[in-house]
Amino acid sequence: MTTAVSSSMEESNVPWWLVLLEGIAAIILGVLLITNTGMTTILLVQLLGVYWLIKGIFSIIAIFIDSSQWGWKLFIGILSIVAGILVVGSPFWSTAIVGLTLVLILGINGIIVGIVEIIQAFQGGGLGVGLLGLISVILGILLIVYRYNVVTALPWALAIMLLIGGVVAIVAAFRMR
Repeated sequence: MTTAVSSSMEESNVPWWLVLLEGIAAIILGVLLITNTGMTTILLVQLLGVYWLIKGIFSIIAIFIDSSQWGWKLFIGILSIVAGILVVGSPFWSTAIVGLTLVLILGINGIIVGIVEIIQAFQGGGLGVGLLGLISVILGILLIVYRYNVVTALPWALAIMLLIGGVVAIVAAFRMR
């Protein structure tokens, strides 16, 4: 596995210092999420709102550049602009709503993927696929049932992932160098 990782790093056109900066930024963001969870979460959701607003504007502008699928571009543009305005306009309310929506989407996704895996198990996929499907369904149901508890844990989970990802990126950057 290390051979595959090292060969893929050598073929990468990404400069090592950019990976290093990404790792440092991830660690800083992870530390901020742990030390000042509430404000950092609100800031991240606000940045997401600004992103949606800008994406919506660019989606509508894209209609004039390439008019293919203009209906989808217009729909996505309007939806993104409305979501961006709502998120930026109501920072505290939107932080809770975005978290709850994310947890619900993850829960529904877990249930659907689990059901598909259980069906695959009965079609010859094996016991392992069936067990993973059952676990996925159970976790999906737990996410939906305990969504408010899960939302409060999301910043901590994101912080841990950012810290681990940041360390991995820094190590990878020095290996690339």
